[in-house]
Amino acid sequence: MTRRRRQFSLEFKEEAVRMVLEGDRTVASVAREFDINASTLGSWVNRHRIASAQEERPTVSGPERARIRELERENAELREKLIFLKKAAAFFASETR
Repeated sequence: MTRRRRQFSLEFKEEAVRMVLEGDRTVASVAREFDINASTLGSWVNRHRIASAQEERPTVSGPERARIRELERENAELREKLIFLKKAAAFFASETR
């Protein structure tokens, strides 16, 4: 016999998440009260935290974005040079022995 997957409304999920985040209650205690699995409620809480963190992230303007790209390119170039210099140092260190 297969169990049907329960569907929860957005309001239900928001209320359960709010009770965890705004109160001093654990995920497990709220889950028991609402008769849902604690891992299900935990995933709702994690999704809410991720979504709210993304909303708080400041936007980057066009010139700042261009500067970031320039710095990332420079960083990649410097990494390549570092790898080369490490190999060269290892080669010359082994040659002098």
